[in-house]
Amino acid sequence: MPGASGRVLVVDDNKVIRQLIRVNLELEGIEVVTASDGVECLEVVHQVRPDLVTLDVAMPRLDGLRTAARLRTDPRTRDLPLAIISACTQYEVEAGLEVGVDAFLAKPFDPAELVSLIRTLMDRESGAGEGVGAGTGGGSGAGPMPE
Repeated sequence: MPGASGRVLVVDDNKVIRQLIRVNLELEGIEVVTASDGVECLEVVHQVRPDLVTLDVAMPRLDGLRTAARLRTDPRTRDLPLAIISACTQYEVEAGLEVGVDAFLAKPFDPAELVSLIRTLMDRESGAGEGVGAGTGGGSGAGPMPE
């Protein structure tokens, strides 16, 4: 993997999941900022200017799908890569695609799959990606969506 680069905003109401994602990404040299729900995400996204946002779906106040929809309607964040890290039910995937989510990773996920997915999306955003697919975690999710 290339050297340290990138900043990811991790949005999940579960502190353990936020920490698990943080540790795995920081080991790869990626800076991580966290938020506990969609409302907090929308409050900090313009301050931290992440290269990518990961979203859980089921969260209090504002869920991940509605957060994704709001990020897509804001001109400042409409092109920001979004990844859902959740149960990745059929509904979540279909609803996520409708609002413009770029990729999905099912919980429980393999840390290597998490890192691969994040790197793929960040590389694609910077124009350096080769479209390498990521795994599907628990077998019910999908990797990056083809362009």
